[in-house]
Amino acid sequence: MMSNNEDAVKQGLFAIGDKNLKFQKYFTGQTFHNSLVKDPNVNVTVSNVSFEPGSRNNWHIHHNGYQILLVTGGEGWYQEEGKKARLLKPGDVVVTLDGIKHWHGATKDSWFSHIAITAGTPIWEEPVSDAEYNQLSKEQDND
Repeated sequence: MMSNNEDAVKQGLFAIGDKNLKFQKYFTGQTFHNSLVKDPNVNVTVSNVSFEPGSRNNWHIHHNGYQILLVTGGEGWYQEEGKKARLLKPGDVVVTLDGIKHWHGATKDSWFSHIAITAGTPIWEEPVSDAEYNQLSKEQDND
């Protein structure tokens, strides 16, 4: 039987952190947040964000900034508006440029974690619908 990567995420290099209550309204499902760098003299934040299976954030845009995701555990999805979703695994890197609408989160059957390096202001938009999310398949072409 295949693991859902829970141990890999919970026992990862960086602590999983607390339940992500501050931003819960922008997420579907349960996520966890551990702020690694939040220094007013540095223009980026660095956080370990972990997702239970099936959890994901809303569509959002980074305004006057960007986001870099360094995948550290489990399996997840990343999708930019108008493009196919990309399956993410440990070691994958995603760069989201200023103004690009996107979302990211766990696959249906796996925990997922990434380090998020973020600059600018997030503009939170609508949730990823269950219909959109449920049509994603790991077997799809992820070119």
